[in-house]
Amino acid sequence: MSISLDSAFRGKKVLVTGHTGFKGSWLSIWLKELGAEVIGIGLEPATPSDNFVLSGIGRKIVADIRADIRDRQRMQDIFNEYQPEVVFHLAAQPLVRLSYEIPVETYETNVMGSIHIMEAIRHTPSVKAAVMITTDKCYENREQIWGYRENEPMGGYDPYSSSKGAAEIAISSWRRSFFNPADYGTKHHVAIASVRAGNVVGGGDWAKDRIVPDCIRALEAGQPIEIRSPKAIRPWQHVLEPLSGYLLLAAKMLQEPTRYCEGWNFGPRAESITPVWDVASKIVEYYGKGELKDVSDPNALHEANLLMLDISKARMQLGWEPRTDIDLCCQLTADWYKRYKTEDVYALCQEQIGRFQGLK
Repeated sequence: MSISLDSAFRGKKVLVTGHTGFKGSWLSIWLKELGAEVIGIGLEPATPSDNFVLSGIGRKIVADIRADIRDRQRMQDIFNEYQPEVVFHLAAQPLVRLSYEIPVETYETNVMGSIHIMEAIRHTPSVKAAVMITTDKCYENREQIWGYRENEPMGGYDPYSSSKGAAEIAISSWRRSFFNPADYGTKHHVAIASVRAGNVVGGGDWAKDRIVPDCIRALEAGQPIEIRSPKAIRPWQHVLEPLSGYLLLAAKMLQEPTRYCEGWNFGPRAESITPVWDVASKIVEYYGKGELKDVSDPNALHEANLLMLDISKARMQLGWEPRTDIDLCCQLTADWYKRYKTEDVYALCQEQIGRFQGLK
């Protein structure tokens, strides 16, 4: 089945939770470029240099709403007012190390917040398709050398990872209980899927304890880049890679509502599954300066050393393929950070989206 993103979302009301965040801002820009009427729900952006702030996307969409997904009634009121047709749920507490400091808030946001969004979807007749974004860390990580498939057990060591595993279990339950494909057309009219992506990098991310923002902060301050887990292996991908998967999946669900209602992995090519040290080295290379410093601590908080996704299902059933390798991923990322202070950031994002779409 051939899908054109250029027509799939044009004129449709699309609600994005977490639109002020890193991935959410890029998704909102892409949807705006595709002609969607975007409604955004999010907290205040974390820094004045966030992609959301510098791109000005909040001024270009139908509604830029500050609200907390832990507030169930507020979510329902927003859905009632705007009557969206498509929902992308990205809002989350997204950081592993922070989840050790605020475990309860992490669970409230990632589990109950997701349930509040599904309940709002359930009670809003206009919604036709929903993509619930979790993470690759939702799987019970056994540090295995092959990628996790969508049917493997959910789990998680730290509060963040386990909260996302719990969210996946809740999504599966709501799908079977209230959005069952077998009941489509009689008891409901919603296609709902969950998606898991790897370590996403790209311009405009300033989150703490993430390798690229840590690199850029050090580079801008003229300091060595401190690497705390140099040997940890991650499935690195540019932010536009998983977003292209989310958009493709939603477009397909709109066309065939009962076929794609399940979990999906969107990961990089095998050669992009590399150690943290290698990625930081490439950022330095494409940025044009900087040096790395190993500060690994054997007594540090637990973080996974090896985590990979199997993307065979997305390749075979969606026709989705990652378009960038690790070098282009890091090149695009470094390019944004080299240019954001002197250029129109919305135009810069447009340029990178256009370049990505032109890749084969």
